[in-house]
Amino acid sequence: MDSSTLYYSLDLVSGSGLTLSSEQKAALQTSLVILKRNNKFNRVLFWGKILGIKGDYFIAQGVSEDEMTDKKSLYSFNCVDWHLLPPATEAMLAEVSATAKGRFVGDPSHEYEHTEIRRQGEGDEAVEEEVVVKVKEEKRLASTVHTIDKEVSVVPRGAFIKSPHGLVQTNRSFEGLSSLEAGKLSYFLHFTEPQKLKKKSILELADLNPSIDFLDPLSEDIPKGSWSLQFERGSTVCVIRSMLWLGLTSFHVPMTPQHGYIYMGDGLKNLDLPFML
Repeated sequence: MDSSTLYYSLDLVSGSGLTLSSEQKAALQTSLVILKRNNKFNRVLFWGKILGIKGDYFIAQGVSEDEMTDKKSLYSFNCVDWHLLPPATEAMLAEVSATAKGRFVGDPSHEYEHTEIRRQGEGDEAVEEEVVVKVKEEKRLASTVHTIDKEVSVVPRGAFIKSPHGLVQTNRSFEGLSSLEAGKLSYFLHFTEPQKLKKKSILELADLNPSIDFLDPLSEDIPKGSWSLQFERGSTVCVIRSMLWLGLTSFHVPMTPQHGYIYMGDGLKNLDLPFML
């Protein structure tokens, strides 16, 4: 997000006690421009902050041609020096899920350990062995950023457009949702590969515009109640907060193209959500 969008996002989340110092904001404004130029990204977004016991991770994302799939995530401790995170693979996600528990430490080289029982050999000669699986926190960080993006990244309907060749890009003619539309979860979409869209009938698909209706709306999420939508700042800003990943705040200013989301939290999923509803 650009500097004005960044300040808007930080302003909205500051009520929760999580924000950036004026030094960190100033450092970000300079370093993200350098990051974009050095890596030849089309644009660079400040994604948010994941809190650790020893130190916090500041996360940025560089976007190339396709806004949805050509993304690289980077982390920093000082908002100046950035380190590329490895891409999250299915194997990495499974490894992290089984091994890494509790709060982030704040050290990318920290190793989480998990003991597994594995069978070696076949038939009567098979023996069970204890195997210690180790996962570095850097992998956990990459997996967490990927999962938050996949589960709760939010964009208003029409903000992005998909070409007939499948390329997803910013819709330059997007002028914002109306105030009435912005009050409905059905006008906000998951900015990730759709799951429910593929299951829709031909009749349901007939009412959709394929260039902008290529994502799943938040209104179809299960369980219901996993999002909080309200108008703030004298009803001038629509703010959506995730109850699944506490700390994810998305906003849109109706009748303008301004929108964005930011995550400021401990990187832990709210597994108690079904019991809270």
